[in-house]
Amino acid sequence: MLFSVSCSSIAGLLMLASNCYSFSNFENIVVNDHRHLRGINEKRISTTLQQTSSDNNVESRRSLLQKSANSLLLGLTTAAAITAPDKALAAADNNPTTLYFGTGCFWHIQHEFVEAERSLLKRKDTEITSRTGYAGGLKTDNKGRVCYHNLSGAGDYGRMGHGEVVGMTIPENSIESFAKLYFDLFDPRTNERVDPGDAGGEYRYLLGLPGGDEHPAFSKIQLAASNKGKKLVKGKGGDPDTYKKGIVYYYDTKQYPFYQAEIYHQFHNDFQSAAYGREYNSMSDLKFVSGEIKETGCPEG
Repeated sequence: MLFSVSCSSIAGLLMLASNCYSFSNFENIVVNDHRHLRGINEKRISTTLQQTSSDNNVESRRSLLQKSANSLLLGLTTAAAITAPDKALAAADNNPTTLYFGTGCFWHIQHEFVEAERSLLKRKDTEITSRTGYAGGLKTDNKGRVCYHNLSGAGDYGRMGHGEVVGMTIPENSIESFAKLYFDLFDPRTNERVDPGDAGGEYRYLLGLPGGDEHPAFSKIQLAASNKGKKLVKGKGGDPDTYKKGIVYYYDTKQYPFYQAEIYHQFHNDFQSAAYGREYNSMSDLKFVSGEIKETGCPEG
């Protein structure tokens, strides 16, 4: 039986790699050593992380990024490039809409939507809005956090009923095109997520848009779903896995908002394809320096 590498089983180890190694070294690790990593179990990964990770490495790296912010921003020619995604695109789009989509691990999904922003909307890297995050849950922790699985269990997104998603801000008249892309991301052989090794409500199929089924574009999303053999079902929050059920939960983003994922989850390589390359990976630094992605306050291990 083939072993499927899952986002959940190796995320902790890759987090350490992305914080402590250069991007070029990290790419070599992903391309050359991922078969070896398949034999490592999740418990061993967590133990290794606890013993070897260094918060000083993370803080020093981000301190350096902050110190370089002024010189980087001097090279940007418009104020829009250094503002939040909604504001950055408001001038060019009379009706920007923030929404999210999820189907399994968010690393691969983010890359596909970044490429869609580039090809369909002709956006430059400074204009890209796609972010990994969490949505569809009923609550946050007492500090307002939604976090990836961590050793302390703080703000655990799975325990609070959230799923992995990619959020973005796009013109309202582009929602149909992005919805069609979303449903094309399902494995054409099974019409399921491409990473079935990830299981549970965290990896359910879900989407969110303002107003839910009252949004003007909802019928177009519904048609795109139907054309791919999927049925949209209104989510109640904390919904279960959708694998092999033929459904996609939808949510009103006003009631079920998007929570940005940790920085180490942004613009990440995945195990469904070859490494995306240094230019793509380094976008997390660009977006951090510009303030478009922020520290979440979540534990990093």
